[in-house]
Amino acid sequence: MKAFIHDDFILNSKMAQRLYHKYAKDKPIFDYHCHLDPREIYEDKKYNNITEIWLGGDHYKWRLMRANGIDEKYITGNADPYEKFLKWADTISRALGNPLYHWTHLELKRYFDIDELLNPKTAPMIWEICNKKLCEKGFTARSLIIKSNVKALCTTDDPADDLKYHIALSKDKDFPVKVLPTFRPDRALDITSKDFADYISVLSGASGIEITSFGSLVDALKKRAEFFKSVGCKVADISFSELQFTEGTSSEADEFFRKALSGKALSLHEINVYRTQLLVALGRICHSMDFAMQLHMCVIRNTNTRMFEKIGPNTGFDAIGNTISADSLARLLNAMDKTDELPKTILYSLNDLDNAKIASIMGCFQGGGIMGKLQLGSAWWFNDHLDGMRYQLKTLGNIGLLSTFIGMLTDSRSFLSYPRHEYFRRILCDLLGEWAEKGEVPMDEELLGQIVEDICFDNAVRYFGLNLKEDN
Repeated sequence: MKAFIHDDFILNSKMAQRLYHKYAKDKPIFDYHCHLDPREIYEDKKYNNITEIWLGGDHYKWRLMRANGIDEKYITGNADPYEKFLKWADTISRALGNPLYHWTHLELKRYFDIDELLNPKTAPMIWEICNKKLCEKGFTARSLIIKSNVKALCTTDDPADDLKYHIALSKDKDFPVKVLPTFRPDRALDITSKDFADYISVLSGASGIEITSFGSLVDALKKRAEFFKSVGCKVADISFSELQFTEGTSSEADEFFRKALSGKALSLHEINVYRTQLLVALGRICHSMDFAMQLHMCVIRNTNTRMFEKIGPNTGFDAIGNTISADSLARLLNAMDKTDELPKTILYSLNDLDNAKIASIMGCFQGGGIMGKLQLGSAWWFNDHLDGMRYQLKTLGNIGLLSTFIGMLTDSRSFLSYPRHEYFRRILCDLLGEWAEKGEVPMDEELLGQIVEDICFDNAVRYFGLNLKEDN
């Protein structure tokens, strides 16, 4: 019987197969957005068992296990790691149609050379094989990154972070992978948070600027961005549920900022004026630092308050939000562009109904001598499945320039997530191959192969301005 994960997995035409094997398969990876822990990379963490590295912190898997009726003690609780693994094996055996079924078996194949499908019958054997491999030298955090052909990655970091592990890694000549920080100022935007004043105090200490006004807040963020840039940062990341662009002034933002610091409640109008003014200021900071600005939009976080209070955030209780306001997005980008301070910008919506809307708005602000200055971000989170990736690629092809796309990212906390790049590359090659076979694009392997290579790696390297040399 043919293995489920085989050489031509998801490649449904001869052209698709040639594009993947000749142009995509061996391209390096630049993972420009992930949630890996730089400390674990620096310390070259070893893992005790497959449960620790595979299920720990993976809310994708946790959601599926809950859908399968698994008790929480086997998910985020204190059950034995082997018991948790068995529960995952039962869950994944029922998950046909979900991308986790593909990812799980790609990871078993690529890292552990396992062709068997994971299910309750094979779970004991697979547990033993994986744990034996994890004891070997090549299965530490650093080794897994190198094994995955990663040349650079960007973690996600608060502006107040001291970046000590990034600095230490940059001096480590034995580790050939660039580990760069990402400037993520979400907590400064979250003026309604209970710990907002406490965070401003932390940011003040980190920046050395006493933050008592909106202006001094912007100054402190800019100073921290300069520090991040000195450590190699190339990208900022901002996440929010809804964008409600609201006209206002910096003086009004200052008034509302001081009001929040004093512990007083803000009206919705005041919140939106503050956030709008700070978003514009952050965009200008990104422009001055030559950071690409990522905007992650339309996510509803911590929807289940009972579970949030019990086990906290990032545990699988976030959801797709309403579609973004086209008017608000256009006005935000225009506010930065008015002064020619719109940075390179990557736009992601968790609601894929926004794809065409975003792609059309992007086209109004392209230019400046930068190829693909504004990007329709890769299919994000609940959309990074086969249909979602194809839809994102087709929308970009229909409305913009697919050939300038900067490609895939993991957006993951797991060191075993890099086969997601393979998954994306197979889907990309299958789509281009399908178009060629139908006569919708030229049956020109050289032309299509160059586009594949660019999307898989080269465009991102150029876009972020990294000095990386391929050695493949």
